[in-house]
Amino acid sequence: MSSIKVRKICCIGAGYVGGPTMSVIADKCPEIEVKVVDINKERITAWNDTDLNKLPIFEPGLDQIISRTRGRNLFFSSEMEKAISDSDMIFISVNTPTKTKGLGAGQASDLSWVEASARQVAKFAKGHTIVIEKSTLPVRTAQAIKEILNTTNRENQKNEISKTFSVLSNPEFLAEGTAISDLENPDRVLIGGEDPIAINALVNIYLNWVSREKIICTNLWSSELSKLAANAFLAQRISSINSISAFCEATGADIQEVAKAIGTDKRIGNQFLCAGPGFGGSCFKKDILNLVYLSGYFGLPEVANYWNQVVLLNTWQQDRIYKIVLEKLFGTVNGKNIAILGFAFKANTNDTRESPAIRIASDLLEEGALLSIYDPKVSFERVQEDFEEFSFDNQGIWKMANSIPDALKEVDAVLILTDWEEFFGLDWNYLASLMRVPAWIFDTRSVVNRQEIENTGLNLWKLGERS
Repeated sequence: MSSIKVRKICCIGAGYVGGPTMSVIADKCPEIEVKVVDINKERITAWNDTDLNKLPIFEPGLDQIISRTRGRNLFFSSEMEKAISDSDMIFISVNTPTKTKGLGAGQASDLSWVEASARQVAKFAKGHTIVIEKSTLPVRTAQAIKEILNTTNRENQKNEISKTFSVLSNPEFLAEGTAISDLENPDRVLIGGEDPIAINALVNIYLNWVSREKIICTNLWSSELSKLAANAFLAQRISSINSISAFCEATGADIQEVAKAIGTDKRIGNQFLCAGPGFGGSCFKKDILNLVYLSGYFGLPEVANYWNQVVLLNTWQQDRIYKIVLEKLFGTVNGKNIAILGFAFKANTNDTRESPAIRIASDLLEEGALLSIYDPKVSFERVQEDFEEFSFDNQGIWKMANSIPDALKEVDAVLILTDWEEFFGLDWNYLASLMRVPAWIFDTRSVVNRQEIENTGLNLWKLGERS
């Protein structure tokens, strides 16, 4: 088998996947020049900021890798044409949001950025180029990319320009908050394709730090579907345990005890059995809705209905929590001060996309609540942007707090929505003195022990426990 020596890599898209993934590749492959390009110049400026605290993405360990590689063999740029034309291998890692209008609106993925990237590659690439799908994409998207590249190639041949392409699928399996460790020590690396030489070139890159038995090679369509299926299965587990949390509250069972009991079954395992306010992030909801749409498209309505229920139950869990807060606070939160601890969809990330906090907080604001929001990594601007799609008829007001005590001053309740480490083991005796009486703690992440609030005068509601 012939081989391709990859010397220069380009990644189109400097987001939550492209930035960290290319940083690790640059760190593990110092002989390869890696360029990350994006049309968002503000994002590129942030990636190049000398203050590593200002990187556009927070991931534990990312700043250390950036400090080692940036300027050595890792570069962030908005010069798309040069980066593409210089590269042997190009990753497409752009956003694929759910369509908001047109055919499939609300379920199907909007592939306009993927198509635009493919056209840029077709226009500026030189010689033979390996093009890799890194974004999470619907099954058979690779076919569309191939058609764009091949159509352009036929035009090039007419003009005696020599360009050829190989298309691979290499989906990411990262969990935000642990993305760097997931990249450095992955469970598996999945590569789908039809060109064995191109596949081997990508395999050789990963072999710099990943053992061969962890690298799985499939056809293109299996690779694309595996990513959607993996996210769907993980989200399903979250919705499943959350449904049982409501059952526990109704019967007197304890969700943590139930989760431990079922998690010790080796056929089930203990991962993704932590009940909470629902799943969030950029992938789960979007990917399941895409799976629902594709199931309908291929004439599988029962399959579509099954997976759609996972999303519906996730929304139900968030609505349920909001209604419990309302009930415990005597049926109204109008004019009441409520602290929100945690706005990111999970700990160790500044990502708020599809965060349960958005829906729950917006419902409380609609009821006229006065919210004080604290999250160690989420900015005021990010929260403001998340609330832009809502109009609060009851004129609910919100502000960002600088610390936990600042957030809890004179509040009637505190709602814990993210399991940041600093939320565990708080001095509730001191915090209770800042709050109004009678005050409530609504713990959706099991961070508070009942013993910690004894003799504080605080009321505690915990998700998955009978009050």
